[in-house]
Amino acid sequence: MDFFVHFFQDALFAAIAAIGFAAISRPPRQAYLWCALIAAVGHSTRFLLMQALSPGMHIVIATTLASFVIGILAVLISPKAHVPAETCLFPSLLPMIPGMYAYRTFGGLAMCLFGSTEQSFSHSFFLFANNGLTCFFILLGMAVGATVPIFLFPDISFRATRS
Repeated sequence: MDFFVHFFQDALFAAIAAIGFAAISRPPRQAYLWCALIAAVGHSTRFLLMQALSPGMHIVIATTLASFVIGILAVLISPKAHVPAETCLFPSLLPMIPGMYAYRTFGGLAMCLFGSTEQSFSHSFFLFANNGLTCFFILLGMAVGATVPIFLFPDISFRATRS
């Protein structure tokens, strides 16, 4: 029961965040619902890959696969919404930005600068490098996973707004 509550909370908060991010670029009104739906499905996919599997998939791989799902949904839904695929794609991806990893990266860097012993510096540098590399590869996986479907389905994605 607790798993399903977390699953639906994850989907709901991703959908709300996608609507907020979509509002920044002011797409047509019909695109808001699609952005929310795509973000909920994509973020829930990552949640399932990381939580439902017994060893749990690493966040980099799970995010890459979830970004691929978001990309495919954005390309397939864009003709129905009469907007370019990117209009639904980017707001749906933004809730998966690895904010905590970026925060911990800069926290580790600050601790490196103010570390007084070699042991504290080594630990701080480990935190800086580990979180920084994880953040970088999550962002790289998001970019690759989301753009591959655009190039896999060029007929759909590049002609979505044409009659």
